[in-house]
Amino acid sequence: MKWDALLSTRKFKVEDGQILEYLSSNQIANQTRSEYQQDHDRVVFSRAFRRLGRKTQVHPMAQNDHVHNRLTHSVEVAAVGRSIGIKVGETLKKRGVLPAPFTPYDIGAIVQVACLAHDIGNPPFGHTGEDALRDWFRQDENAHYLDGLTPLETQDLQTYEGNAHALRIVCTTEMFTGMGGMRLSCASIGALLKYPWTSDLSGDEGKFNIYQSELPYFEAVARELGLKEIDTNRRWARHPLSYLMESADDICYSVLDLEDAVEMGILTPSEFEETFKADKPLMNTSATTSRQRCATLRSIFIGSCIDHVADEFTRNYDAIMNGEYAQKDFLQDESVSCVKTLNASKQLAKQRIYTHQGKIKQEIGAYPCLHHLLSLFIPAVAAHYSQNDLSDRHKKILKLLDQLPSRDGRKYHAFLDVLDFIGGMTDNYAQTLARDTAGF
Repeated sequence: MKWDALLSTRKFKVEDGQILEYLSSNQIANQTRSEYQQDHDRVVFSRAFRRLGRKTQVHPMAQNDHVHNRLTHSVEVAAVGRSIGIKVGETLKKRGVLPAPFTPYDIGAIVQVACLAHDIGNPPFGHTGEDALRDWFRQDENAHYLDGLTPLETQDLQTYEGNAHALRIVCTTEMFTGMGGMRLSCASIGALLKYPWTSDLSGDEGKFNIYQSELPYFEAVARELGLKEIDTNRRWARHPLSYLMESADDICYSVLDLEDAVEMGILTPSEFEETFKADKPLMNTSATTSRQRCATLRSIFIGSCIDHVADEFTRNYDAIMNGEYAQKDFLQDESVSCVKTLNASKQLAKQRIYTHQGKIKQEIGAYPCLHHLLSLFIPAVAAHYSQNDLSDRHKKILKLLDQLPSRDGRKYHAFLDVLDFIGGMTDNYAQTLARDTAGF
């Protein structure tokens, strides 16, 4: 893989089912914004990004305003990702492999865009919401709705994946709906994908980034970027910058989930400080209150992780560029202090935060909430799609949708429209709509 292709600013649109090059007004007018800055602005001003402000990060429906939601998490991940990207860009420049006219700040900008969009496809109630949506389509009593779908289409619906929905939002549903979505640069799209393969190749982990609906679009992006094909048309090596986006996410949630737990009284400040004790010698003595100490330790820890990730990228450069990097990510070496601390923080979160009673109760409630919504909309959309006589109830239900699914396409696409609608809901709206339509 080569940087002159991997940094492609080329953009695509969809017209009459064809993937065509798109020249933005930014390109035509030769504005001062780079294409990556335009990508950034399109993500930030999108409705999907705005809705992240009411979506769960870890604690559903948290009452404390200092606790992270998906939006604040994404902004902070983007800040960390940009810093990592700039450091890596400086290394690329020193090695003489950063093509003109690109700068280290362009590398930072690409990673920043990917970080901003990395959670944009998450449904209400976070990962529990994903599980609930998958579960409905896997239940025997709902199997008949999948009649007529191909095995790959069925698998997409039964393995609802926030990562794949992020690509769908970026490339299909947001802004230019059905015509290329946000029409971001190929470089930004490539950096967004942690799992550049389809649902049938997701393996034991169950993660993937590409629904069948977005496969033709991503094939065009992958060709433009020169991504290495691992399995023809369905699996590619990752874009090198996607590792930086993933690392930024990993760094942020490992420390900020604990900081949120302190805010909510689940952990004490002393427990937080004990977890990050390796960084205490570097702490400024002016940090006197518990909040100041926690914030300072967080800052020191993130800084050391940024340096480590940039160094790991350099150490593994050849394997990454050949699409042969074998490790899960850059944060595996327990001999490194920041990695040891990161794993300790994850272990503490697993023991004390993710099993907290309040969190578990909210997660249990996500299943009946989202199952109820699917049981409303899927039968109504199925009747609409098949052009059967719609009951009065179905007609009323369809009026709640933002837009009626087309009868011209496949039933698969009509059902994805329903998942777009429900998956795009905030936690608050999903709960309210489920309650208002339950009849009691």
